[in-house]
This record gives sequence, structure tokens and C-alpha cells, in this order.
Amino acid sequence: MLTSRRSFLATATAGAAGAVTVLATGPGPAASAAPVGRGSDGAPGRVRPGFERLAADGYELLAGQKVGALTNMSGVTRDMRGIVDVMHADPRVQLTAIFTGEHGYRGNPQAGKSEGDAVDKPTGLPIYDTYLKSGAALADVLDKAGIDTVVYDFQDCGARFYTCNWTLYDAMVAAAMTRRRFVVLDRPNPVTGRRALGPVLHRDQASFVGREPIAQAHGMTTGELALLYNGEFLPQSAGRRVDLEVVKLDGWRRADFYDVTGLPWVPPSPNMATPDTALVYSGTCLFEGTNMSEGRGTTHPFEMLGAPGLDGSWAAAVSELVLPGVYFREAYYTPTFDKHHGREVGGLQIHVHDRTAYDPVRTGIALLVTAKQTYKDFAWLPDHYIDHLAGTDQVRHLIDNGASIDDVVSSWQDDLAAFTTVRANYLQYT
Repeated sequence: MLTSRRSFLATATAGAAGAVTVLATGPGPAASAAPVGRGSDGAPGRVRPGFERLAADGYELLAGQKVGALTNMSGVTRDMRGIVDVMHADPRVQLTAIFTGEHGYRGNPQAGKSEGDAVDKPTGLPIYDTYLKSGAALADVLDKAGIDTVVYDFQDCGARFYTCNWTLYDAMVAAAMTRRRFVVLDRPNPVTGRRALGPVLHRDQASFVGREPIAQAHGMTTGELALLYNGEFLPQSAGRRVDLEVVKLDGWRRADFYDVTGLPWVPPSPNMATPDTALVYSGTCLFEGTNMSEGRGTTHPFEMLGAPGLDGSWAAAVSELVLPGVYFREAYYTPTFDKHHGREVGGLQIHVHDRTAYDPVRTGIALLVTAKQTYKDFAWLPDHYIDHLAGTDQVRHLIDNGASIDDVVSSWQDDLAAFTTVRANYLQYT
């Protein structure tokens, strides 16, 4: 269980309009941050991500530093230019390297794959593949690149098992080990930051889909996660905190979904096609731990679920539960790749009709429970990957033993309450 530590200090450097807001970590309790606005008229659609604020301040935060950008295709400006291309063309930034993780820099590789080291043709910069590298191996990559500061800019989707969260963590550990600076350019949580949901990872289930004990749906921005990592976990994993600065969002509120930000959506991975995908992902990604299709190989990954031979009984069973904010349609599809590719799959499609009432994690559990009841060939993958995704083996054991949805959800509430208390120390937006 995560224990609370008074290990956070937030300081804001205020200035003229457009100045960068920088958060630094150190000893002490959370400072009270002034509420962010939505522009002078309070209207939505005026969110400025961290990169915009960095650029508006003339990249002062990076002055005199050799910079390595840890990013991918989602690191774009609102007019759809890659931040690497923008910084490389600006003489005020000494950009010397690109780092990237799963799916590579341009986003072509599918899940579990990366591009390897390469050279970025438009800029001529070396690309260093960090996927599945951590600790000393990743520290060696930073040494090889010869940079002073890592600048991180990825679009997260709000789920613990999304690997960009742990690319961030591993890179922070490596930067702490090698005493390099680390700058996070914050982006919105596309499914809001209202609350944390789901089981908290138990360390015996740690993997690249969850290194440390955070909730399955963490309800934090990338910058807030970085502050949490630095305050709670790096002192143990790296022996010290990293020299961390977070360039905050301007105009984002915790209840904001992505479509009110006014920012373009670039899929941060090949199967995170839209913010609607992100809305369901923190629950339905659990099906990656089963023999059923999670919709990869369709135009609606994580919204389409099923298996060969399954009929409409599953959609009917879960519909009878009348879960808040969501409908289920009987559906059939043929995946073009991944599980059951080339075979007809029967199952359902998820339709979220009230996203404020919708609970993705509880819905994911309900889908697992009813799938096991209605699909005679239902099985967990033999390696029990479900335990890494859920962060605990309790979910699997409870479902196997016939527990109700309420019983499964109740099993993680104490851990979730403890995480929520710690999480509150690192929240930067109202």
C-alpha cells in the first residue's frame, strides 16, 4: 500500500502574460496553487499545453542546455507541427537528440514493438529507442546522447497500464542516476482528472504496464504524475529525486474532457484512435489478459469486444445490469490483426452516452464477470497477464470464485482511499 510522504513543494514563477509556470519538487507539503483560468471570458477551448508556455517564454528554461526530447507523434503544437521540428528550427534551443518508447517516434509499430535506434530524416537528429530499457541501461543511453536536460512531451490517456507513464518514470530514474535535469511539458488528462478509480498496483505485480502503486485510472495529468513519482518513488528506486520542472497547462480544469480543450488529438499509439477510445480504455484494456478480442484490428479498439462463437447473450447480460452512462450493442466483426484475426468474432460494442456518470473500471469488471458467465470458452491468458494489468491477483481470483461485481470493486477500496490521499498532495489544477 502507498504511504503518504510529506515530500512535495510547488513553486510558481509568475510573470507577464504567457510566462512559463514552473513547478519544482523538494521537501515540504503541497503548496496551494492558484486556480487556472480559461482565458478572460472563462470559455472552454483555451487550454495551452506546456510546450506553448515553454515557447512563449522564449525557451528560457532550456537556455544553455543540450536538450534531448523524449516524445512521439503526440508531441505536437495546435497547428499540428511536431515539437521536435519546431525546437530544432529555433536557434534558442540546442536540441541534440530524440528519445522515444513503445510505438516509436512516428507511431508505426504496433503494441509491444518499437523502431530501434535511427536517424530522424527531417532534422538529422539521432533517435534513441528507450523501449524496455530502465535503470543503468537507460542511464547509459542518456550518457551516449550527451544531453544535459530531458524534455518530456507525450499525450497520456489516463490509465496506469499505458506505457508512456512508465517511459516517463524510467527516464526520470535514469536522469536522477546521472544527475540530469528533467522537464515535463504538461498535457490534459483526456478523461478528466476528477477522481482515481480501480485497484492500486501491488508491487509483486510490477511490470512495464505498472511500475509503482498507483490506481488503474489515476485521474492525474502527466505533470502531476511526474511530481508524484519524484516525491514518492524515486528516492527509493534511484536513491535521489530528479531535478524536475513541470511546465503547467493553462486553462485546464479537472472536470474537462478532451473535446473542450480546443487541442487537436493525435493518436499517442496506433490503437488509441480518439479520446472516445481513452474513455473506455482504463476498463476494457483488462481484456488483454483474456483469450477474448479487445478490438485490436478493428476501427474501434477497446470499444469492440468479443470472441469466436459468442452471440448476443453477452450484450444482453451486461445490458440487464443497467450500468450508468453506457449502452451495449450486440456486434460482430473480423479483426484484421491480433487476437482471432481473420475470424468472425461475436460480442458487443460499448456506447458511452453519459460520460460524467460512466465508470470505466467498474464497467470493465462487469464485462469480465458477465463474459465468464456467458462465454463457455472464456479463459485468462496462461501467464496471468491480467494480474499485471489489474495490479493484483485479487480481481482474477474473485471472478474465478464467482464474486459479484460489487464484491470485486469493494476489494480495492482501502488501497484506493490511501492512494487518493497521497494523490491530493500533487494535484496542480482545480
